[in-house]
Amino acid sequence: MTDMLEHERKTAAAWFRTLRDEIVASFEALEDRQTSGPTAQLPAGRFEVTDTKRSADDGSDAGGGLMSVMRGGRVFEKVGVNISTVYGDLGPSAQKAMAARGVPGMESDPRFWASGISLVAHMQNPHAPAVHMNTRMFWTPHAWWFGGGSDLNPCIEYAQDTAHFHATQAAHLAPHGDDLYPKLKAWADEYFFIPHRNRARGVGGIFMDDRNTGDWAADFALTQDIGRAFLPAYVPLIDQRRDTVWTDSDKDTQLVHRGLYAEYNLVYDRGTKFGLATGHDANAVLMSLPPMAKWI
Repeated sequence: MTDMLEHERKTAAAWFRTLRDEIVASFEALEDRQTSGPTAQLPAGRFEVTDTKRSADDGSDAGGGLMSVMRGGRVFEKVGVNISTVYGDLGPSAQKAMAARGVPGMESDPRFWASGISLVAHMQNPHAPAVHMNTRMFWTPHAWWFGGGSDLNPCIEYAQDTAHFHATQAAHLAPHGDDLYPKLKAWADEYFFIPHRNRARGVGGIFMDDRNTGDWAADFALTQDIGRAFLPAYVPLIDQRRDTVWTDSDKDTQLVHRGLYAEYNLVYDRGTKFGLATGHDANAVLMSLPPMAKWI
């Protein structure tokens, strides 16, 4: 399997980089369009790009990526678009977690390779929804799979925004089977639920993990369409809401809702746990946290 998937791993990593570049360009274009309201006087935001590194326990190179973060823009208060490709040996706790998920051979051969893109956007305007998106490929000598999705996290909900976000994702998933969107929507509803609050962190989206039908090309094509759905699902919502007048009460609502987001990512999110457990750059892993939040 190692030799068979060398080309596929490179192909997936290159795709994640391409998607990253498209999203960064689109978000900077949003910043370039003049906005109104309290942030109108700010300069258009730009991404700061930093190389990230992962080191093995012996200090040897174990991959890395790019952390691209924009702070204090006209539209985005904080947005990160990260890509990474990391590899090496999984530690005992990660091996145990993978074995519990049904990944074979962890005890005898703990090598792994993982590549993906991860995005979280927190907005200046409380009426503009926050969002999360990621797609990824994971490989071990005994298994491979794809995962990812995107979900919308408005603090002030608009039914038409939710409908557009879901309809766009459903349209991109339709070529892969009529039953796929309902399945991935239900998976997202379950995954992005905060048990200790007994509520969802947002209005849902799509999510999948451990996707391996045995047809690498088909599973990769699905993963690509999940990524391709993101910009047409999200950017029109920001264009619609970026200039909506907001009040101090709206901003307070936003900060409290961000507290939910922080709680979920620190307590439950599988990607956060994996990144920290495997020694990836902590700043990149915790990029998802909002710049400001509030608890009542």
